[in-house]
Amino acid sequence: MLNFTVGPVQESDEILGIGSQQTPYFRNQSFSKIMLENEAMMKELSFAEENARVVFLTASGTGAMEAAVMNCFSKEDNVLVVDGGGFGHRFVQLCEIHEVPHTVVKVPFESALTKEMLEPYNGCGYTGFLINMHETSIGKLYDMKLVADFCKKNSLFLVVDAISAFLADSFNMSELGADVMITGSQKALAVPPGISILVLSEKAVDRVTNHKVKSMYFNLADALKNGERGQTPFTPAVSILLQIHARLKQLCEYGAEAEIKRIAELAEYFRSQITDLPLKIASPSLSNAVTPLMVDEEISAYEIFETLERDYGIWVCPSGGELKDKLFRVGHIGCLEKRDYDKLVDAMKQIFSNK
Repeated sequence: MLNFTVGPVQESDEILGIGSQQTPYFRNQSFSKIMLENEAMMKELSFAEENARVVFLTASGTGAMEAAVMNCFSKEDNVLVVDGGGFGHRFVQLCEIHEVPHTVVKVPFESALTKEMLEPYNGCGYTGFLINMHETSIGKLYDMKLVADFCKKNSLFLVVDAISAFLADSFNMSELGADVMITGSQKALAVPPGISILVLSEKAVDRVTNHKVKSMYFNLADALKNGERGQTPFTPAVSILLQIHARLKQLCEYGAEAEIKRIAELAEYFRSQITDLPLKIASPSLSNAVTPLMVDEEISAYEIFETLERDYGIWVCPSGGELKDKLFRVGHIGCLEKRDYDKLVDAMKQIFSNK
């Protein structure tokens, strides 16, 4: 199978090989050394400040989102939440569950996030800001400089879900003044799902350490304490952390910018090859991570997804709900090359020629 989804993504033979080995014992110095190196490399690739810390959770990205909300905010806060799709709305739901006062900034499907949308909330006493940098459900990338400038002006604690944007789009945690960055193992890190990662600024570490969270598993203060010795409070997904270690070493050899450039070139190449197909790119602000494609009314997007899987051995991302028959997405992260996209484009041309 060829995998053009945005998670889990296509993995290299080296990463697959690590996953096929016997899972080692982890309460020892050798694993602690690996975890401390993982933390240092994540800080380097996210351009975090020197005193930043990293937490590796054995959980999906949603687990990290929930941990961030639980550990960073309380009933005394009042946060802004950008809701432009399924994952932005997830932050809204988490605020509701954990009784964090919040206001929703709704971004219509066809629109980018603009300065005018944020202007009504200037100087209104908000304490935090939650955003999915890339709303993966519809392939929309938000302007993080716009968001960062707004947060700095209003002294807001900024939490960024960069789960699919990390290493696909430019993200400099220190320059943006982000307090928490979230990503996941199954995106541009290109290893199996199971680990989510939170990079915490010094300010975030202080907030988490002094916050009494009603949770055992998602207690980030406990995770930070254990992380000082290169360990986790509970049994982690050991093999995936070893795969992450190998992948981070690769990435640090040539840098985050080079990986972003590689992914951007794949995205540009694919988009240039589909101009003659009856498809419309569906986002006003694109991420390098994925191309969202709207189909005309003569063919179902879900039918394209099923046909590619069944007849061509190719996976793309379907959509759900009201977009099921209108939108599918093609990812550009993972172990992919231009020749892989040639196979995808040829398959799509055959599907459309048969309609």
